[in-house]
Formats: sequence, C-alpha cells, structure tokens
Amino acid sequence: MDRMQCPRDSATLLIEHHQGIEVDHCPACNGRWLDHHELDELEARTAPDENQRRATIEYAKRPSDLSCPVCSKQMRAFNYRAYNLELDTCEDQHGFWVDAGEEGRIRDVMEERVRGLNRSVSAEEAWANFLEGASNKSLWDQISGIFRGGRR
Repeated sequence: MDRMQCPRDSATLLIEHHQGIEVDHCPACNGRWLDHHELDELEARTAPDENQRRATIEYAKRPSDLSCPVCSKQMRAFNYRAYNLELDTCEDQHGFWVDAGEEGRIRDVMEERVRGLNRSVSAEEAWANFLEGASNKSLWDQISGIFRGGRR
C-alpha cells in the first residue's frame, strides 16, 4: 500500500501508536492524521461515557488550505468543540489533520469538557435532591414549624 503524504509538506507519513490508536505521523512537521473513527476512539479513552461525547464537534467551518491525504480533495477547517483549536477534516469523512502540538490540546479540551459535564451533572443532581426534599411534607412541616415557633 502506498503511504500517505503530509498535507502540509508532502513528506511521507509514518505509522505510530498513540494511546493504543494507530496514527499517521509526519516526521517533518510533526503533524498527525487521524482516520475518522480514530478521533472518536481518542475521545472514548478520555470520556468513556457516550453521553459526555455527544455534541457538535465542528464550529466556525471554513475551507481549508490543505488537501486530504487519502482522496486529495480540499478539506474543511473548523474549531474543535467551539474552542480556539483549529483542525482540518475531509468532507468525505476520511479523517482529521492535527498540526504539531494540537493532539495534546485535543486531549486537554476533552478532559476539560468531561470535568465541566461532571460538574453540571453534580449540580443537576444536587438541585433534584433539593427539589425532592422540598416536596417532602415533613421538610415543609419542619420549615413551617420554625416560623410558627418564631411567632409565639
């Protein structure tokens, strides 16, 4: 099989393993090509709960300056999950181009999202527990007893 060429500098991409995922790596510019399913696999390792990953990942889409190393079509650039992190993707879903250093930022974004979602879930659970307790008659009896006790 012919090896893919880097969309930045046409160097031959080499295979490396990153977190158990086979990734094509450019030895010249240090960028990486993730097949379409590999980004999802990387997210699954960071956010194992499927519900934590369900969200739009592409914001501020625009034509990319790069061509897909698989089909040679012009790719589309976008901001990953509304963060200031630009990735390029093939519209035929061949994969994603990640410039040097961005793979770490992708992981950071994923981890930050998971922390935010976990905080949100905790806040929702606390609010639900409060509402459940507020609807409990004995709690209202306790509260009204405090006010009745203060009026006497």
